[in-house]
Amino acid sequence: MWKGNLTCKHSSFIIIFFLILCSANSIVKAFFEEEEEDKVDIKRSDFPDGFLFGAATSSYQIEGAYLEDGKGLSNWDFFCRTKGSIANGDSGDIAEDHYHRYMEDIEILHSLGVNAYRFSISWSRVLPRGKFGGVNQAGILFYNKIIDNLLVRGIEPFVTIHHFDYPQELEDRYGGWLSPRMQEDYVHFAKICFQSYGDRVRYWCSINEPNLFAEFAYERGTHPPSHCSPPFGNCSAGNSDIEPLIVVHNMLLAHAKAVKLYRDRFKSEQSGVVGIVVHSFMYKPLTDDKWDMEAADRALAFNTAWILDPLVFGDYPPEMRRYHGSELPKFASEERMLLRDSIDFIGINHYGTLYAKDCIYSCCICNDSSCNKGSDRAIRGFVYTTAERDGVPIGEPTGLPRFFIVPRGMEEIVEYAKKRYLNKPIFVTENGYSSPQNQVDDYHHDVKRIYYLDSYLAFLARAMRNGADVRGYFIWTLMDDFEWTNGYSVRFGIYHVDPHTLNRTPKLSATWFRNFLSNCSINHVESCNAISLMNKDVPRPQSE
Repeated sequence: MWKGNLTCKHSSFIIIFFLILCSANSIVKAFFEEEEEDKVDIKRSDFPDGFLFGAATSSYQIEGAYLEDGKGLSNWDFFCRTKGSIANGDSGDIAEDHYHRYMEDIEILHSLGVNAYRFSISWSRVLPRGKFGGVNQAGILFYNKIIDNLLVRGIEPFVTIHHFDYPQELEDRYGGWLSPRMQEDYVHFAKICFQSYGDRVRYWCSINEPNLFAEFAYERGTHPPSHCSPPFGNCSAGNSDIEPLIVVHNMLLAHAKAVKLYRDRFKSEQSGVVGIVVHSFMYKPLTDDKWDMEAADRALAFNTAWILDPLVFGDYPPEMRRYHGSELPKFASEERMLLRDSIDFIGINHYGTLYAKDCIYSCCICNDSSCNKGSDRAIRGFVYTTAERDGVPIGEPTGLPRFFIVPRGMEEIVEYAKKRYLNKPIFVTENGYSSPQNQVDDYHHDVKRIYYLDSYLAFLARAMRNGADVRGYFIWTLMDDFEWTNGYSVRFGIYHVDPHTLNRTPKLSATWFRNFLSNCSINHVESCNAISLMNKDVPRPQSE
């Protein structure tokens, strides 16, 4: 309700502001009207009560304060100091300064109307030296404050224990995830998290994207510790055909051991659930040839099923066993029992769809920016993946070379997980749009991000109508952040962060998301904005 008298000056401001909103809404509507696909009027009410809607972040990408209050040096702190490793010489030393601005960011989440927030815990902030040192109480306190303030506002903490960053000392002492010793260090870290936060955290993600971590860090060598070998790259150390398999093997066993610990010692009192997060492209055959159709299935097995099959069925996918042979590590019988059914839910990070071409019966040459080298190797499943067919992209490009807009892929990857894993509960733990680096209007009118989110949600809703047990969806990401080797040049956020002042400013997509969570659709955005202007407190869905 408006309070006080309106002056002419105030009236003029309101009129101008409404005109700006109408202009922005017209742009959004015009963009949608031009799209031939997916004209679906998606609303919050299309999803069930208790469904979690949130935004996602990770510790290294937003926190900053890289050596403050007892935090130790992480692998990413170390890597960012290697010349040429990060675009523009960027680092996460300050990032978005979330360490000092967390209350502001929690208020932003509250204003959006989300009922969940996915974030990660910095291993090196809580255990600066891993098992080789003590617990950093300042680090424990930091995440306690985040969790408590989320809960006060009715926002469910959805916590990732390990999201790429870990104490550099573990790398220096025994080689990090290449060593089985990392399993016990991880379990020790997970135990500290369960003990410290489990009385208030119901949703745990053990490890974020083991498949992508192994690919970037030990196959391509673009992430720390930068291991690779030809043809994937020319690193000073590494074996791209073998090391990714060893790293994932250790990560899977670490996950399973941590889950056993949780179920044995904490679950009866805390009543939480533990899942894992896998990076999941959808793959479509490049041609109608039967070999390409098999290649698309194989690509899914060598990426998504590589992580999930052992945690549901107790062993690696048969497709991998067939083509890797002795190179693929074996699980002992007791390890298979430990692994089997060791996830309560599947976390899917989905950003796009790629074409797949068989490299067993045909020659594969990487000749476009969206393909990866080494497609004719077992580690890639003898599959060439690309976003182009006859020079035509599979969808509209985004700010990253392999992320193209193919909304139907959301339904298809969820359907794949539903069928292969007996409809185990799913959370879409990341889905988002990165603006092309030359898209100067992103800050004010990120209408393509709105289209992306709206259309992907429409296909997610359709997968659920077809029986998929999906229980939550998280936008990547809350605010523009440190996007790993791309630094700050790639922007996924629904909030703009000024690089000089670090002030947060909502983009049009933030308004869209708030309206969506208020059960306003894209086709009713004008009336929703009018309601939002007239009421400071936007109606929010109830916490689960």
